[in-house]
Amino acid sequence: MSVTNAFRRYLLPGFVFQSLVIAGGYGTGRELVEFFLKFGPLGGLLGMTLVAMVVWSAVCIASFEFCRVFDAHDYRTFFRRLLGRAWIVYEICYVALVLVVLAVIAAAAGAILNETFGLPYYLGVTGMMAAVGFLVFKGSSVIEGFLAFWSFLLYAVYIVFCILCFTRFGTEITGAFQGGEIHPGWAFGGVRYAAYNLGIIPAVFFTLRHAERRRHTVISGALAGPVAIIPGILFYIAMVGQYPHIVDQPVPANFLLTVLGSRTFQLVFQVVLFGTLIETGTGLIHAVNERIASVYKDRKDEMPGLMRPAVALGFLLAGAGLARFGLIDLVARGYGTLTYLFLFVFVLPVLTVGVVKVFRADARGVSR
Repeated sequence: MSVTNAFRRYLLPGFVFQSLVIAGGYGTGRELVEFFLKFGPLGGLLGMTLVAMVVWSAVCIASFEFCRVFDAHDYRTFFRRLLGRAWIVYEICYVALVLVVLAVIAAAAGAILNETFGLPYYLGVTGMMAAVGFLVFKGSSVIEGFLAFWSFLLYAVYIVFCILCFTRFGTEITGAFQGGEIHPGWAFGGVRYAAYNLGIIPAVFFTLRHAERRRHTVISGALAGPVAIIPGILFYIAMVGQYPHIVDQPVPANFLLTVLGSRTFQLVFQVVLFGTLIETGTGLIHAVNERIASVYKDRKDEMPGLMRPAVALGFLLAGAGLARFGLIDLVARGYGTLTYLFLFVFVLPVLTVGVVKVFRADARGVSR
């Protein structure tokens, strides 16, 4: 097996999952505060490593294998096989999630260019929309390449970020963890965080066309959890050095960059963060386009090329409209509600009904 094939089968799904999670999951740092840090430095870390990461991997394994066995590489096909006529409930939840995440992305994109470069807020929103529209128009292969490349770049920047924070206030970081502060609810916080992010797993399915055997989906699914959460853990460790006052910051990433005082690194970090916003928006909308394309495929037809950027523009405009509610309210209220919906519509069904259907398919001779 070539290195390229091995990467596509075992690591690409995890990196694409990480690309989808980053902007709505921990890109601004606000999400890490809401679901982890408010339970204390150590409590939040336990929630990330012992709960969220493990849940991500478990659900990815079950979902990836179900996708492979039933050749369900778009969420419409996947949930029709999993939920039957009730599949439309997932689509409603997914569209709601996309709009909320795009609103978070739009708010963050505008804030990044405004606070870092002094450019108008809506220039950031417009630039993000144009980049997403371009990538969506180019299709799966270009999207795969961009998401993988930017994920490697993001890893490098987050490692440097963590090192710089340790250099600047490492004593405060170690002291916060040694304090052992753990507040009740840290485990449930990890479950909630994992659940709302798991709702975007079907947006990863287009990468699983490279998986041919069960070992491919099991290994790639197991690796997806750590691959997706490690940058978040690095960011979280850096944030702990400014606990507890960082909890009240709307955009903790900007606050930390200001504390570091390095203008050069601030520019680099914000450029990379802006790219992650494009990553997430592209991946989420691409899943919607793949779902629409599956309808055309059923009709023995092909989805019009210009429909892809048109769909992207519609979602981005709607998300930009929601952005006016503010980042803190969007994360606390929007994500909180969607968490429970995805637990019942996706996570529990795929871990029960989905696993049963996979084993029944085995009995009928489906390739392992």
